[in-house]
Amino acid sequence: MKKFVKKITLPLVLLGLSFTQMSCEELFSNQPLEEIRITGKTMGTFYNITVVGSYPGGAEQLQYDAENVLKTIVDEISTFDPNSTISKFNATRSNEPIEISNNFADIVIESMRVGKELNGAMDITVNPLVNLWGFGAQKVKGFPTDEEIATAKSNLGLDKIHIEISKDKNYIRKSNPNVEIDLATVGEGFGADKLAQLLDRKGINNYMTSVAGAIRTKGHNARGAQWLIAIEDPSNEQQVGKNLTSAVCINSAALSTAGSYRNYRKGADGKRESHIIDPNTGRPIQHETVSVSVIGNSALWTDAVDTGLLVMGSEAALKYANENNIPIFTIVKTDKGFESHSSRAMKEFLDCKQ
Repeated sequence: MKKFVKKITLPLVLLGLSFTQMSCEELFSNQPLEEIRITGKTMGTFYNITVVGSYPGGAEQLQYDAENVLKTIVDEISTFDPNSTISKFNATRSNEPIEISNNFADIVIESMRVGKELNGAMDITVNPLVNLWGFGAQKVKGFPTDEEIATAKSNLGLDKIHIEISKDKNYIRKSNPNVEIDLATVGEGFGADKLAQLLDRKGINNYMTSVAGAIRTKGHNARGAQWLIAIEDPSNEQQVGKNLTSAVCINSAALSTAGSYRNYRKGADGKRESHIIDPNTGRPIQHETVSVSVIGNSALWTDAVDTGLLVMGSEAALKYANENNIPIFTIVKTDKGFESHSSRAMKEFLDCKQ
């Protein structure tokens, strides 16, 4: 699962979240509209906002408003802040309910729903394994033993956490006191959604928001065309945004990617162990699928689905996507290089005629 810790020291497209916001100047000849662009740091990575037209108070006010939105999320879901909601929940060994915000409840409920639909391939209770393999807040040396993996797996399961919603309060509780959750895999998507909601409240009709590789768009870009996003070719994994494999056109939709080729640890034998962990095996994924991109209505949903589909691997992911009419794009490493595949529903987004 994606963790904030490794994103602190890596560049923007770090966890295989392989998107580059492409300039359309060479594609469209009409005079562009004015726009505001801002960028900043959050969740150990970067956020970007492009607004076509104006924003009340200008770029400075937009930056202030955006960072307040993102700080609220980070204060709740960062496992690296001992005072965050998630850290307090993970630390308790009680079955008593803990009060949570609407934001926290929304993230957990959607993550649990997606996890169940994907038969546990995406599981927010994976935090013990994330820490065990050295991708979490707890620093470790070496790799875990089979016994340690089995012990951690015994504390996994979406059936071990429960959300209780009342008229004016929300609660989360554990049925297993040792369960711990990790929301980093969906935090970026939720952040992109909340930035989009901020712009909606301000009456902005044309924009793009992104947190790392989780993106939300609405309306059109500065040249009056659909937003054009590039999916990165992982062949040059240390050169972010240098190699682009496909252009995707989206309008009022979300796009995100999970990738395994940048965030990893190496063992003494030189073998890479990806940060993408399969909850079913308790180990990093072993197949050759290196990224999965997903398009949907919300970035929270796409951010949850892309991780689960990456765990499943390209073949199973494409089968699931075709059965459920989901637009996805996968990249697989082969002996001859990298191959890309797309679901039937993805085809229309790859046809970028403006």
